[in-house]
Amino acid sequence: MDIFTLGFWFISITLMIFSLVKSKKKTFAAMKKSKGMMGSMLAEIVAIIFLIGLILTFIPPESIERVLGSSNIFFSTVSAALVGSIMLIPAFVAFPLVGSFVGVGASVVPAVAFLTTLTMVGVVTFPLEKRSSV
Repeated sequence: MDIFTLGFWFISITLMIFSLVKSKKKTFAAMKKSKGMMGSMLAEIVAIIFLIGLILTFIPPESIERVLGSSNIFFSTVSAALVGSIMLIPAFVAFPLVGSFVGVGASVVPAVAFLTTLTMVGVVTFPLEKRSSV
């Protein structure tokens, strides 16, 4: 484990002990509530993993590296931004997906362009956004 992970563990355990000393009843109530929230999010987390696996199955890593790799950063960035502005993926799926793209060889600049345009108002969501603002 790196120093940041150890630091987060230390801070979390320290604050948990402080909370238990201050009020055991409230701490256990909060832990019970967070357990329920995590249980309700479990399906979404599994869906994210499944969706990323599905996307990476249909788009082989060699294609991702060829299109979003470092051969031509300008072309890669523009094409990633165009694809990101057309697609409609929720942000909680987009972040791990982009991380997977970088993991299989995509350059960081096109990946960030894809992520930025993916989470902004794009071609697919523009009519809905225009209707709700009027």
